[in-house]
Amino acid sequence: MAKKKKIHKTNAMRIIEQHKIPYTEYEFQWSEDHLSADSVAEKLEIDESKIFKTLVTVGNKTGPIVAVIPGNRELDLKKLAQASGNKKIEMLHLKDLEETTGYIRGGCSPIGMKKLFPTYLAIEAEELETVIVSAGKRGMQLELPANAILEITKGTFADLTV
Repeated sequence: MAKKKKIHKTNAMRIIEQHKIPYTEYEFQWSEDHLSADSVAEKLEIDESKIFKTLVTVGNKTGPIVAVIPGNRELDLKKLAQASGNKKIEMLHLKDLEETTGYIRGGCSPIGMKKLFPTYLAIEAEELETVIVSAGKRGMQLELPANAILEITKGTFADLTV
């Protein structure tokens, strides 16, 4: 009988399980050159609009803010500033990502960061039964209901994309 490969649970997976939310995990081969949502969608053979990327920004009033948007869209910083009550927002410097969130580029999940930052999920997610986000490790994604992400992160739906 073949042994099933044991998946090493990430912090995001453990938190989702603590909330008793069902999810599906996907594992795939990744490379430094192919960390984008379209690469993930291609590997998983899933429409890129269902793959959501986690972007970390910094607001002039609130500090770090998390935006979770469809992989085939771009973040509108002005819309995020308005939604979050900031006058100005900029992307968090990549060198600060791990220290701020506990995650690295290509493995940043909206769930399980070092702290609970204000989190905004693009309104496009409201129309989908489930969305796919990083599991907190490169080469691993999680599929779960968008409302579950909001429940865990105490997040909000917002119009965030161009």
